Amino acid sequence: MIKNRFRITPSVIPNLFTAMNMFCGFLSIINASEGKYFYSALLIIIAALFDALDGIMARLTHSSSELGVELDSLSDLVSFGAAPSFLIFKTQLINYNSIGIIISSLLMIAGGFRLARFNVQLVGFEKAYFKGLPIPSAAITVAAFVLEYYKNGSGFAYPYSSITIPMIFVLAFLMVSTIKYDTLPKFSLKGIKEKPFHFGFVIVCIIILIVTSGKALFFIFVFIILFGIFRHLFYVLAKKF
Repeated sequence: MIKNRFRITPSVIPNLFTAMNMFCGFLSIINASEGKYFYSALLIIIAALFDALDGIMARLTHSSSELGVELDSLSDLVSFGAAPSFLIFKTQLINYNSIGIIISSLLMIAGGFRLARFNVQLVGFEKAYFKGLPIPSAAITVAAFVLEYYKNGSGFAYPYSSITIPMIFVLAFLMVSTIKYDTLPKFSLKGIKEKPFHFGFVIVCIIILIVTSGKALFFIFVFIILFGIFRHLFYVLAKKF
């Protein structure tokens, strides 16, 4: 008789969402390699939804674990590091040959450093803020940029073609920076009380996305990125004066 049997624990549920996150990243790379850039970008955004859901499910099932944290980081590196790097290379930087490979890889490399730093500095499973731009935010920015401005057959029109490389450098730098970015509020009464402004901002963003049929996604994340930069500069200047 077999004494040790496999047991289904609550941690299986969030880990399944994490696995779907990784799978979407893999599908995104496949679609980009086949020239299906719209689906590739869309799959990165879907991966981000699974990434958010795995955290929610971990809290609901009280099954946060070190294994879940490590698995989440590995999935993020695939879906939000390798996938957007390959997507932006195929849609724009492929024209720059080896230089294009190096530049596009910065999203993956900086994202990897950011995830590693997050893991070694993590104390407990709850966090008040992120140090550096979260890798899913950088990936969604790239995916939304492709969805909105890439045209099959003609690529990125001017001036969008000229901001691709600067955008990659800025996103890569922000991921490894120490600029603080807020975490999403918990969708509960406690979460609303702790971060009422953040919760209201999320609701407004959802409404805007519905009204614009998702076309405002890129601008929403640009606003979030710029808000973090300007807030950081404000605090730095406030300390000096």
